[in-house]
Amino acid sequence: MVFWCQVVFGFGMQLILLLAVGLVLGQSAQTLASEAKYNYFRLPTALRPQKYDLKVTTHLDNPKDLRFEATVKILIEVLENTKNITLHAKNLTIAEDDIILKDTQGKKDNCVQSTEINTHHDFYVLNTCQELEAGSVYELTIPFASELNNQLEGYYRSSYKDPVTKRKRWLSITQFEPASARAAFPCFDEPNYKAPFIVTLGYHKNYTGLSNMPVKKITPNDQFPDYVWCEFEESVPMSTYLLAYSVNDFSHKPSTLPNSALFRTWARPNAIDQCDYAAEFGPKVLQYYEQLFGIKFPLPKIDQIAVPDFSAGAMENWGLVTYREIALLYSASYSSLADKQRVASVVAHELAHQWFGNLVTMKWWTDLWLNEGFATYVASLGVENINPEWRSMEQESLGNMLTIFRKDALESSHPISRPIEEVAEIAESFDQISYQKGSTVLRMMHMFLGEESFRFGLQQYLQKYSYKNAEQDNLWESLTQAAHKYRALPKSYDIKTIMDSWTLQTGYPVINVTRNYESNSAKLTQERYLLNTQIARAQRLGCWWIPLSYTTQGEQDFNNTAPKAWMECGKEGEIYPKTIQDLPGRDEWVIFNTQLSTLYKVNYDERNWRLLIETLTTGEFQRIHVLNRAQLIDDALYLAWTGDQNYEIAMRLLEYLQREREYLPWKSAFENLKRVGRIVRQTPNFEYFKRYMQKLITPIYLHLSGLNDTFSAIPEQDQVLLKTMVGNWACQYDVEDCVAVARKYYTQWQEEEKPDEKNPVPLNLRSIVYCTSIKHGNDADWQFLWARYVNSNVAAEKRTILTSLGCSREVWVLQRYLEMTYDSKDAIRKQDSMWAFQAVAFNEVGFHLAKTYFMDNVQAIYKFYHPITKDMSRLLLPFSEQVINQSDFDKFRNFVTINRPSLKGLEQALQQTLETMLTNVQWKERNYIQLSRSIQELL
Repeated sequence: MVFWCQVVFGFGMQLILLLAVGLVLGQSAQTLASEAKYNYFRLPTALRPQKYDLKVTTHLDNPKDLRFEATVKILIEVLENTKNITLHAKNLTIAEDDIILKDTQGKKDNCVQSTEINTHHDFYVLNTCQELEAGSVYELTIPFASELNNQLEGYYRSSYKDPVTKRKRWLSITQFEPASARAAFPCFDEPNYKAPFIVTLGYHKNYTGLSNMPVKKITPNDQFPDYVWCEFEESVPMSTYLLAYSVNDFSHKPSTLPNSALFRTWARPNAIDQCDYAAEFGPKVLQYYEQLFGIKFPLPKIDQIAVPDFSAGAMENWGLVTYREIALLYSASYSSLADKQRVASVVAHELAHQWFGNLVTMKWWTDLWLNEGFATYVASLGVENINPEWRSMEQESLGNMLTIFRKDALESSHPISRPIEEVAEIAESFDQISYQKGSTVLRMMHMFLGEESFRFGLQQYLQKYSYKNAEQDNLWESLTQAAHKYRALPKSYDIKTIMDSWTLQTGYPVINVTRNYESNSAKLTQERYLLNTQIARAQRLGCWWIPLSYTTQGEQDFNNTAPKAWMECGKEGEIYPKTIQDLPGRDEWVIFNTQLSTLYKVNYDERNWRLLIETLTTGEFQRIHVLNRAQLIDDALYLAWTGDQNYEIAMRLLEYLQREREYLPWKSAFENLKRVGRIVRQTPNFEYFKRYMQKLITPIYLHLSGLNDTFSAIPEQDQVLLKTMVGNWACQYDVEDCVAVARKYYTQWQEEEKPDEKNPVPLNLRSIVYCTSIKHGNDADWQFLWARYVNSNVAAEKRTILTSLGCSREVWVLQRYLEMTYDSKDAIRKQDSMWAFQAVAFNEVGFHLAKTYFMDNVQAIYKFYHPITKDMSRLLLPFSEQVINQSDFDKFRNFVTINRPSLKGLEQALQQTLETMLTNVQWKERNYIQLSRSIQELL
């Protein structure tokens, strides 16, 4: 490929000259160019890109001047006559005098007469000398330059320390989703503008260049000594946010399967030994997806790379998937089973995107969930297929449900499919609703459609929209055809009607089941479930199409998740109650929602609850499916929280846990008790709650042999997770010998001659041992662990240590830790700062310190995270869980009102934080005395 660059600058001078003659598109741009009149949030539709040629020279030699200069050549098809070209560009220095616009069909060359900008929407408008005519194709060449920023978006810099020389090694990497390709090159930066890309990277010959496609050729670079040009093959048509490139000195591990795409896993040289697991797992899951979707992976190669500084967990760039180190690297000597499962889950998620998101892309960010919900759900199928012994499908399904039952019970939640009219709103959509709720409703659909029609519908959808853009209605159409073909739904039903009730409205329902024990029937009604009890029942609007699966004490058939009936809605959203006939008599229970197949809560009449409690506490409780045991715990505790059920029922149901030996019901219980505990620990009755928790946990703690290292004798993987979780709670509540054993392990480690090389603490117990020892230790214990953090080469181990360091109960130690977290000279990377902050803020001693620190330093913290405010929003979570008094709520609400400028981009998170605080205040006023009484009766 030939690139046109009118002016060849001397080494080191190009950026300076561009700054002198060009236009800086950034904060100060208004002073340099006229403001554009065009102010709609979407690009005009008169033009479409046909192809991009992007040539980028990256300079990593001088740490004080890390930068790039580039030229982009775009072939533009004119669909309607127009006198301007509107692109996106942000924080780029454009050499306007050297912009070239020419007609490719040999007509008279055009030119750019003037430029305008719109800083709000990042538009760069080129007004042309002559009108661009419909049907023509023009070639636009733009030279530009910029620094390699440190903001973890666009084209940015990252680094790692060379273990031999102890010097920083620099690399460059991209992160374009959702709207940061514009910060790397002028482009049509919307997902609907797909085009092929030819990327050519210029860099020093000691580095490696990577991009979406394989290398086509490497040639000498005549502009800079010892530099090369690396040209990549032309890509398939794709959205700008999926383009990726990097210049680095990494090593890689090949792991290509026969008859498959070239597969490589990259990391810094001193971490390449941690790539083995991802390199082995990745090609397997890719092959599984090829079978599931009936479409081969469309590119000739795929690289996955672990980036030291990375804002997201990972990013699905087509053919060059980028990851945070913790999401890709796994060390058998330092990472726990939970760490390993996270790597598998993230790799499976990103590779699922190669079809859902990359091959077929949403038309606009409204349907972001089509990418994220699908990748989340399909990833769980992939992990289950490759590692069935983990039982991860059940774990993920319950985990997603528990998250959504909490998040979507807030009035300030939002629909899965939501309108987007600002770039800032796109970032807010990358949340638990798009991912976990999206995944949950897809699982629901999979279960009511059955395997054949679900798979056939997906394959039809992917084939029809390959290399194109789609919206959710297109998917519903393909799945409806499949459902009718395989008779999974009556002809009068269609997927759009059913699924719109789940994707276009906020929230989820609670079904009230009132049995008539004389007529052996039950009346079912639905309403939206909300945590805020100040909202009147009449305002709890919404109607959901609900597939009703259920079983009885006589049947106990939990394997049948197909709906036996449906709750329907009217055309205007009217709620139709449902009557279920042929139920058993008064001595048998009924359970709705087998295997938690659908996102709803169930409130039974009191008799049915008591029949369930009887089976759980004295009967054959294991015959109730493990997911439904977890469901009963969660429903009972939530309904008690909002006053829809009394705590006596909930606490009596929890009593059965003394018999329970499975992971999922305990996870459900602990998730709920954690929230209650964070409120009660601030009250005089905490002593009763603590004794109650000790009574609850002791049997399972002893059954699992406490904190003794019995892991090699545990055959079931989820029992490893159970032992870890129970150990964590046991040490928090001083159960048996938990604290003493943890301290003993820690002392043994401290006595090791080379503690960075030899660690006697069992892998899966390290988070418990570290936190407990810091909590009950002194500053010397803290400093020992900090030294291990600084010296560690494993991201998972570093995060475990980072969160454990926040467990101290010394005010001055915690205050020092907060200061260190936001000191750029310290060893904590920006992306990891929130883990340190959250650890302090969730600690009962650290909570008030962290809240004061946040409120006193909000401007500095905002500046620290800007422009990626997502991480800052996560600092709010500990406050939402622990503010329990009206006066503290009022203070925080006033703080938010006064500090709006320093909380820009956090509007959704702040709304949800304030609403959660309010529900805590309500709970304490309504339930605190009742709960305390119930607990004292059980002791």
